[in-house]
Amino acid sequence: MENSTLFIGLFNFILIAILPKIFFRSDGEFNLKWFVTGSPYFFAPLLLILAKLGVLPKALDYHDFLNFPLDVLGVALFAGSFALMGMTLGTHRVPLALWHQENDAPKSIVTYGAYAKFRHPFYTSFLMSLIATLLIAPGPLTLLNLVWGFVVMNTTAAREEKRLSESEFGSEYQEYMTKTGRFFPKWDGFGG
Repeated sequence: MENSTLFIGLFNFILIAILPKIFFRSDGEFNLKWFVTGSPYFFAPLLLILAKLGVLPKALDYHDFLNFPLDVLGVALFAGSFALMGMTLGTHRVPLALWHQENDAPKSIVTYGAYAKFRHPFYTSFLMSLIATLLIAPGPLTLLNLVWGFVVMNTTAAREEKRLSESEFGSEYQEYMTKTGRFFPKWDGFGG
């Protein structure tokens, strides 16, 4: 892993870490559920640093000819994650609650901008960063971190979708769900 690759990865996770302060509503709680959901994004930068230092065990002993393409693909995913976070930030007119906590009643639904393709574009960008981490620092711990990240994001997204479906915007949101994928764009029935 090149130093520049490590820097780009760490910068991505710093952006994820500061989102609660720069964008999300200030009335949310950093409760246990929030920390469990955010834990993969706290561990990923540490995993990148440990991989750079040669401390992390590798799943496979990649030869030098694979390191560069994996780094390039990882950096491309980090760049996509930056871009999607920026597009999502630009889509909103008002800050959101921290992962839609229990005290958060929806005031509207957003179906344009980044949300035209993804129901959860922030979560998609976060997962892209975990996939990039796995490509750059392939190993059992980064794979486990990615799986955990997907499980907690999927659980959080499902809980949000249930609350939105049961809200005053329920019928509109249920129709929106048929047209957009949770984390991936829908093409011909795929992505849900």
